Amino acid sequence: MTGTLPHTDQKAGGSRMFDVDGLSIVVTGGTRGIGRGIAAVFARAGAQVLITGRDEERGHLAAKELGELGGRVSFVAAEAASAADAQEVAAAAADRHGGLDVLCANAGIFPESPLSTMSEADMDLVYATNVKGTMLAVRACLPLLVASGRGRVVLTSSITGPVTGYPGWAHYGASKAAQLGYMRTAAVELAPHGITVNAVLPGNIATEGLAEMGEDYLRSTEAVIPLRRLGSVEDIGHAALFFASREAGYVTGQALVVDGGQVLPESPSALA
Repeated sequence: MTGTLPHTDQKAGGSRMFDVDGLSIVVTGGTRGIGRGIAAVFARAGAQVLITGRDEERGHLAAKELGELGGRVSFVAAEAASAADAQEVAAAAADRHGGLDVLCANAGIFPESPLSTMSEADMDLVYATNVKGTMLAVRACLPLLVASGRGRVVLTSSITGPVTGYPGWAHYGASKAAQLGYMRTAAVELAPHGITVNAVLPGNIATEGLAEMGEDYLRSTEAVIPLRRLGSVEDIGHAALFFASREAGYVTGQALVVDGGQVLPESPSALA
C-alpha cells in the first residue's frame, strides 16, 4: 500500500527510523551506478521499487538481482528526455504498486567535452537528459505523489557545478546547478501538497563511469578526500533514504553534499 508511513514496525515490535517498507518508489536511471545503489538501499528496506533505463537487457537483469535483496523490484524501459516515456513510468508505478510515494530523479549523463570543441548537440543532450529529464519525471509523477499524501522527490545532482568545477564538464556542471534552481521553486510549489523536494550532491563515487577515467584518476582523487576513499553508491542511497523518510518530512528545498569531505580542504597541503 502507498500512503502515510507507519510509525511503528510491527515485526520489530517498536519504532524504526527511516521505515519505507512497502512504499512505492521510482528510481530513474536505476540500472547502474548511483541509481542502482539507491535502488539497492530501498530494496533492502522492503520497498516496492521500479527502476528505469534505456537498455532492456541490463534493466531486467538489474531488477532480478536487486529483487534478491528484498522488497519487489521491476524494470521499465524509458528515455529520460522523453515526455511520453515519463508518463509510461508513472503509469507503470500506478499499475504495479497501486500508486507512488517517492520519486528519485537520478537519470543523468556526463560526457566529457572541452569548451573549445563542445558542440550545440553536446549541450542539448546533457540538458535534455539531466535537466529536462528531471522536470519531465516530476511532472509525470506529480498526480501520484499528491495522491500519496506524503510524496517525496529526491534529485541526484552533484558537487560538480553547484560547488566545484572540473575541466571538460562545463555543460554537466551547468545542468547540475540548474537542477538545484528547479528544486527550490518546486519545493515551494509542492509544499501545500505535503510533497518535499530535496537533492543529494555526490562527490566522487565508485561507479562504472568513474572507473573508466582510469586508475591514476581514482588514486589522485582519493588522496584529496579527507576520508581517504571514494564514496560507494550505497552512501548516496542512504542519503536518499533519509530524504524519503517520514523523519525528513520537515526538510525541503535542501541540498546534501555526500563527498567524504572532498570540498573542505583549502589546499592539498591541508591533508598532508
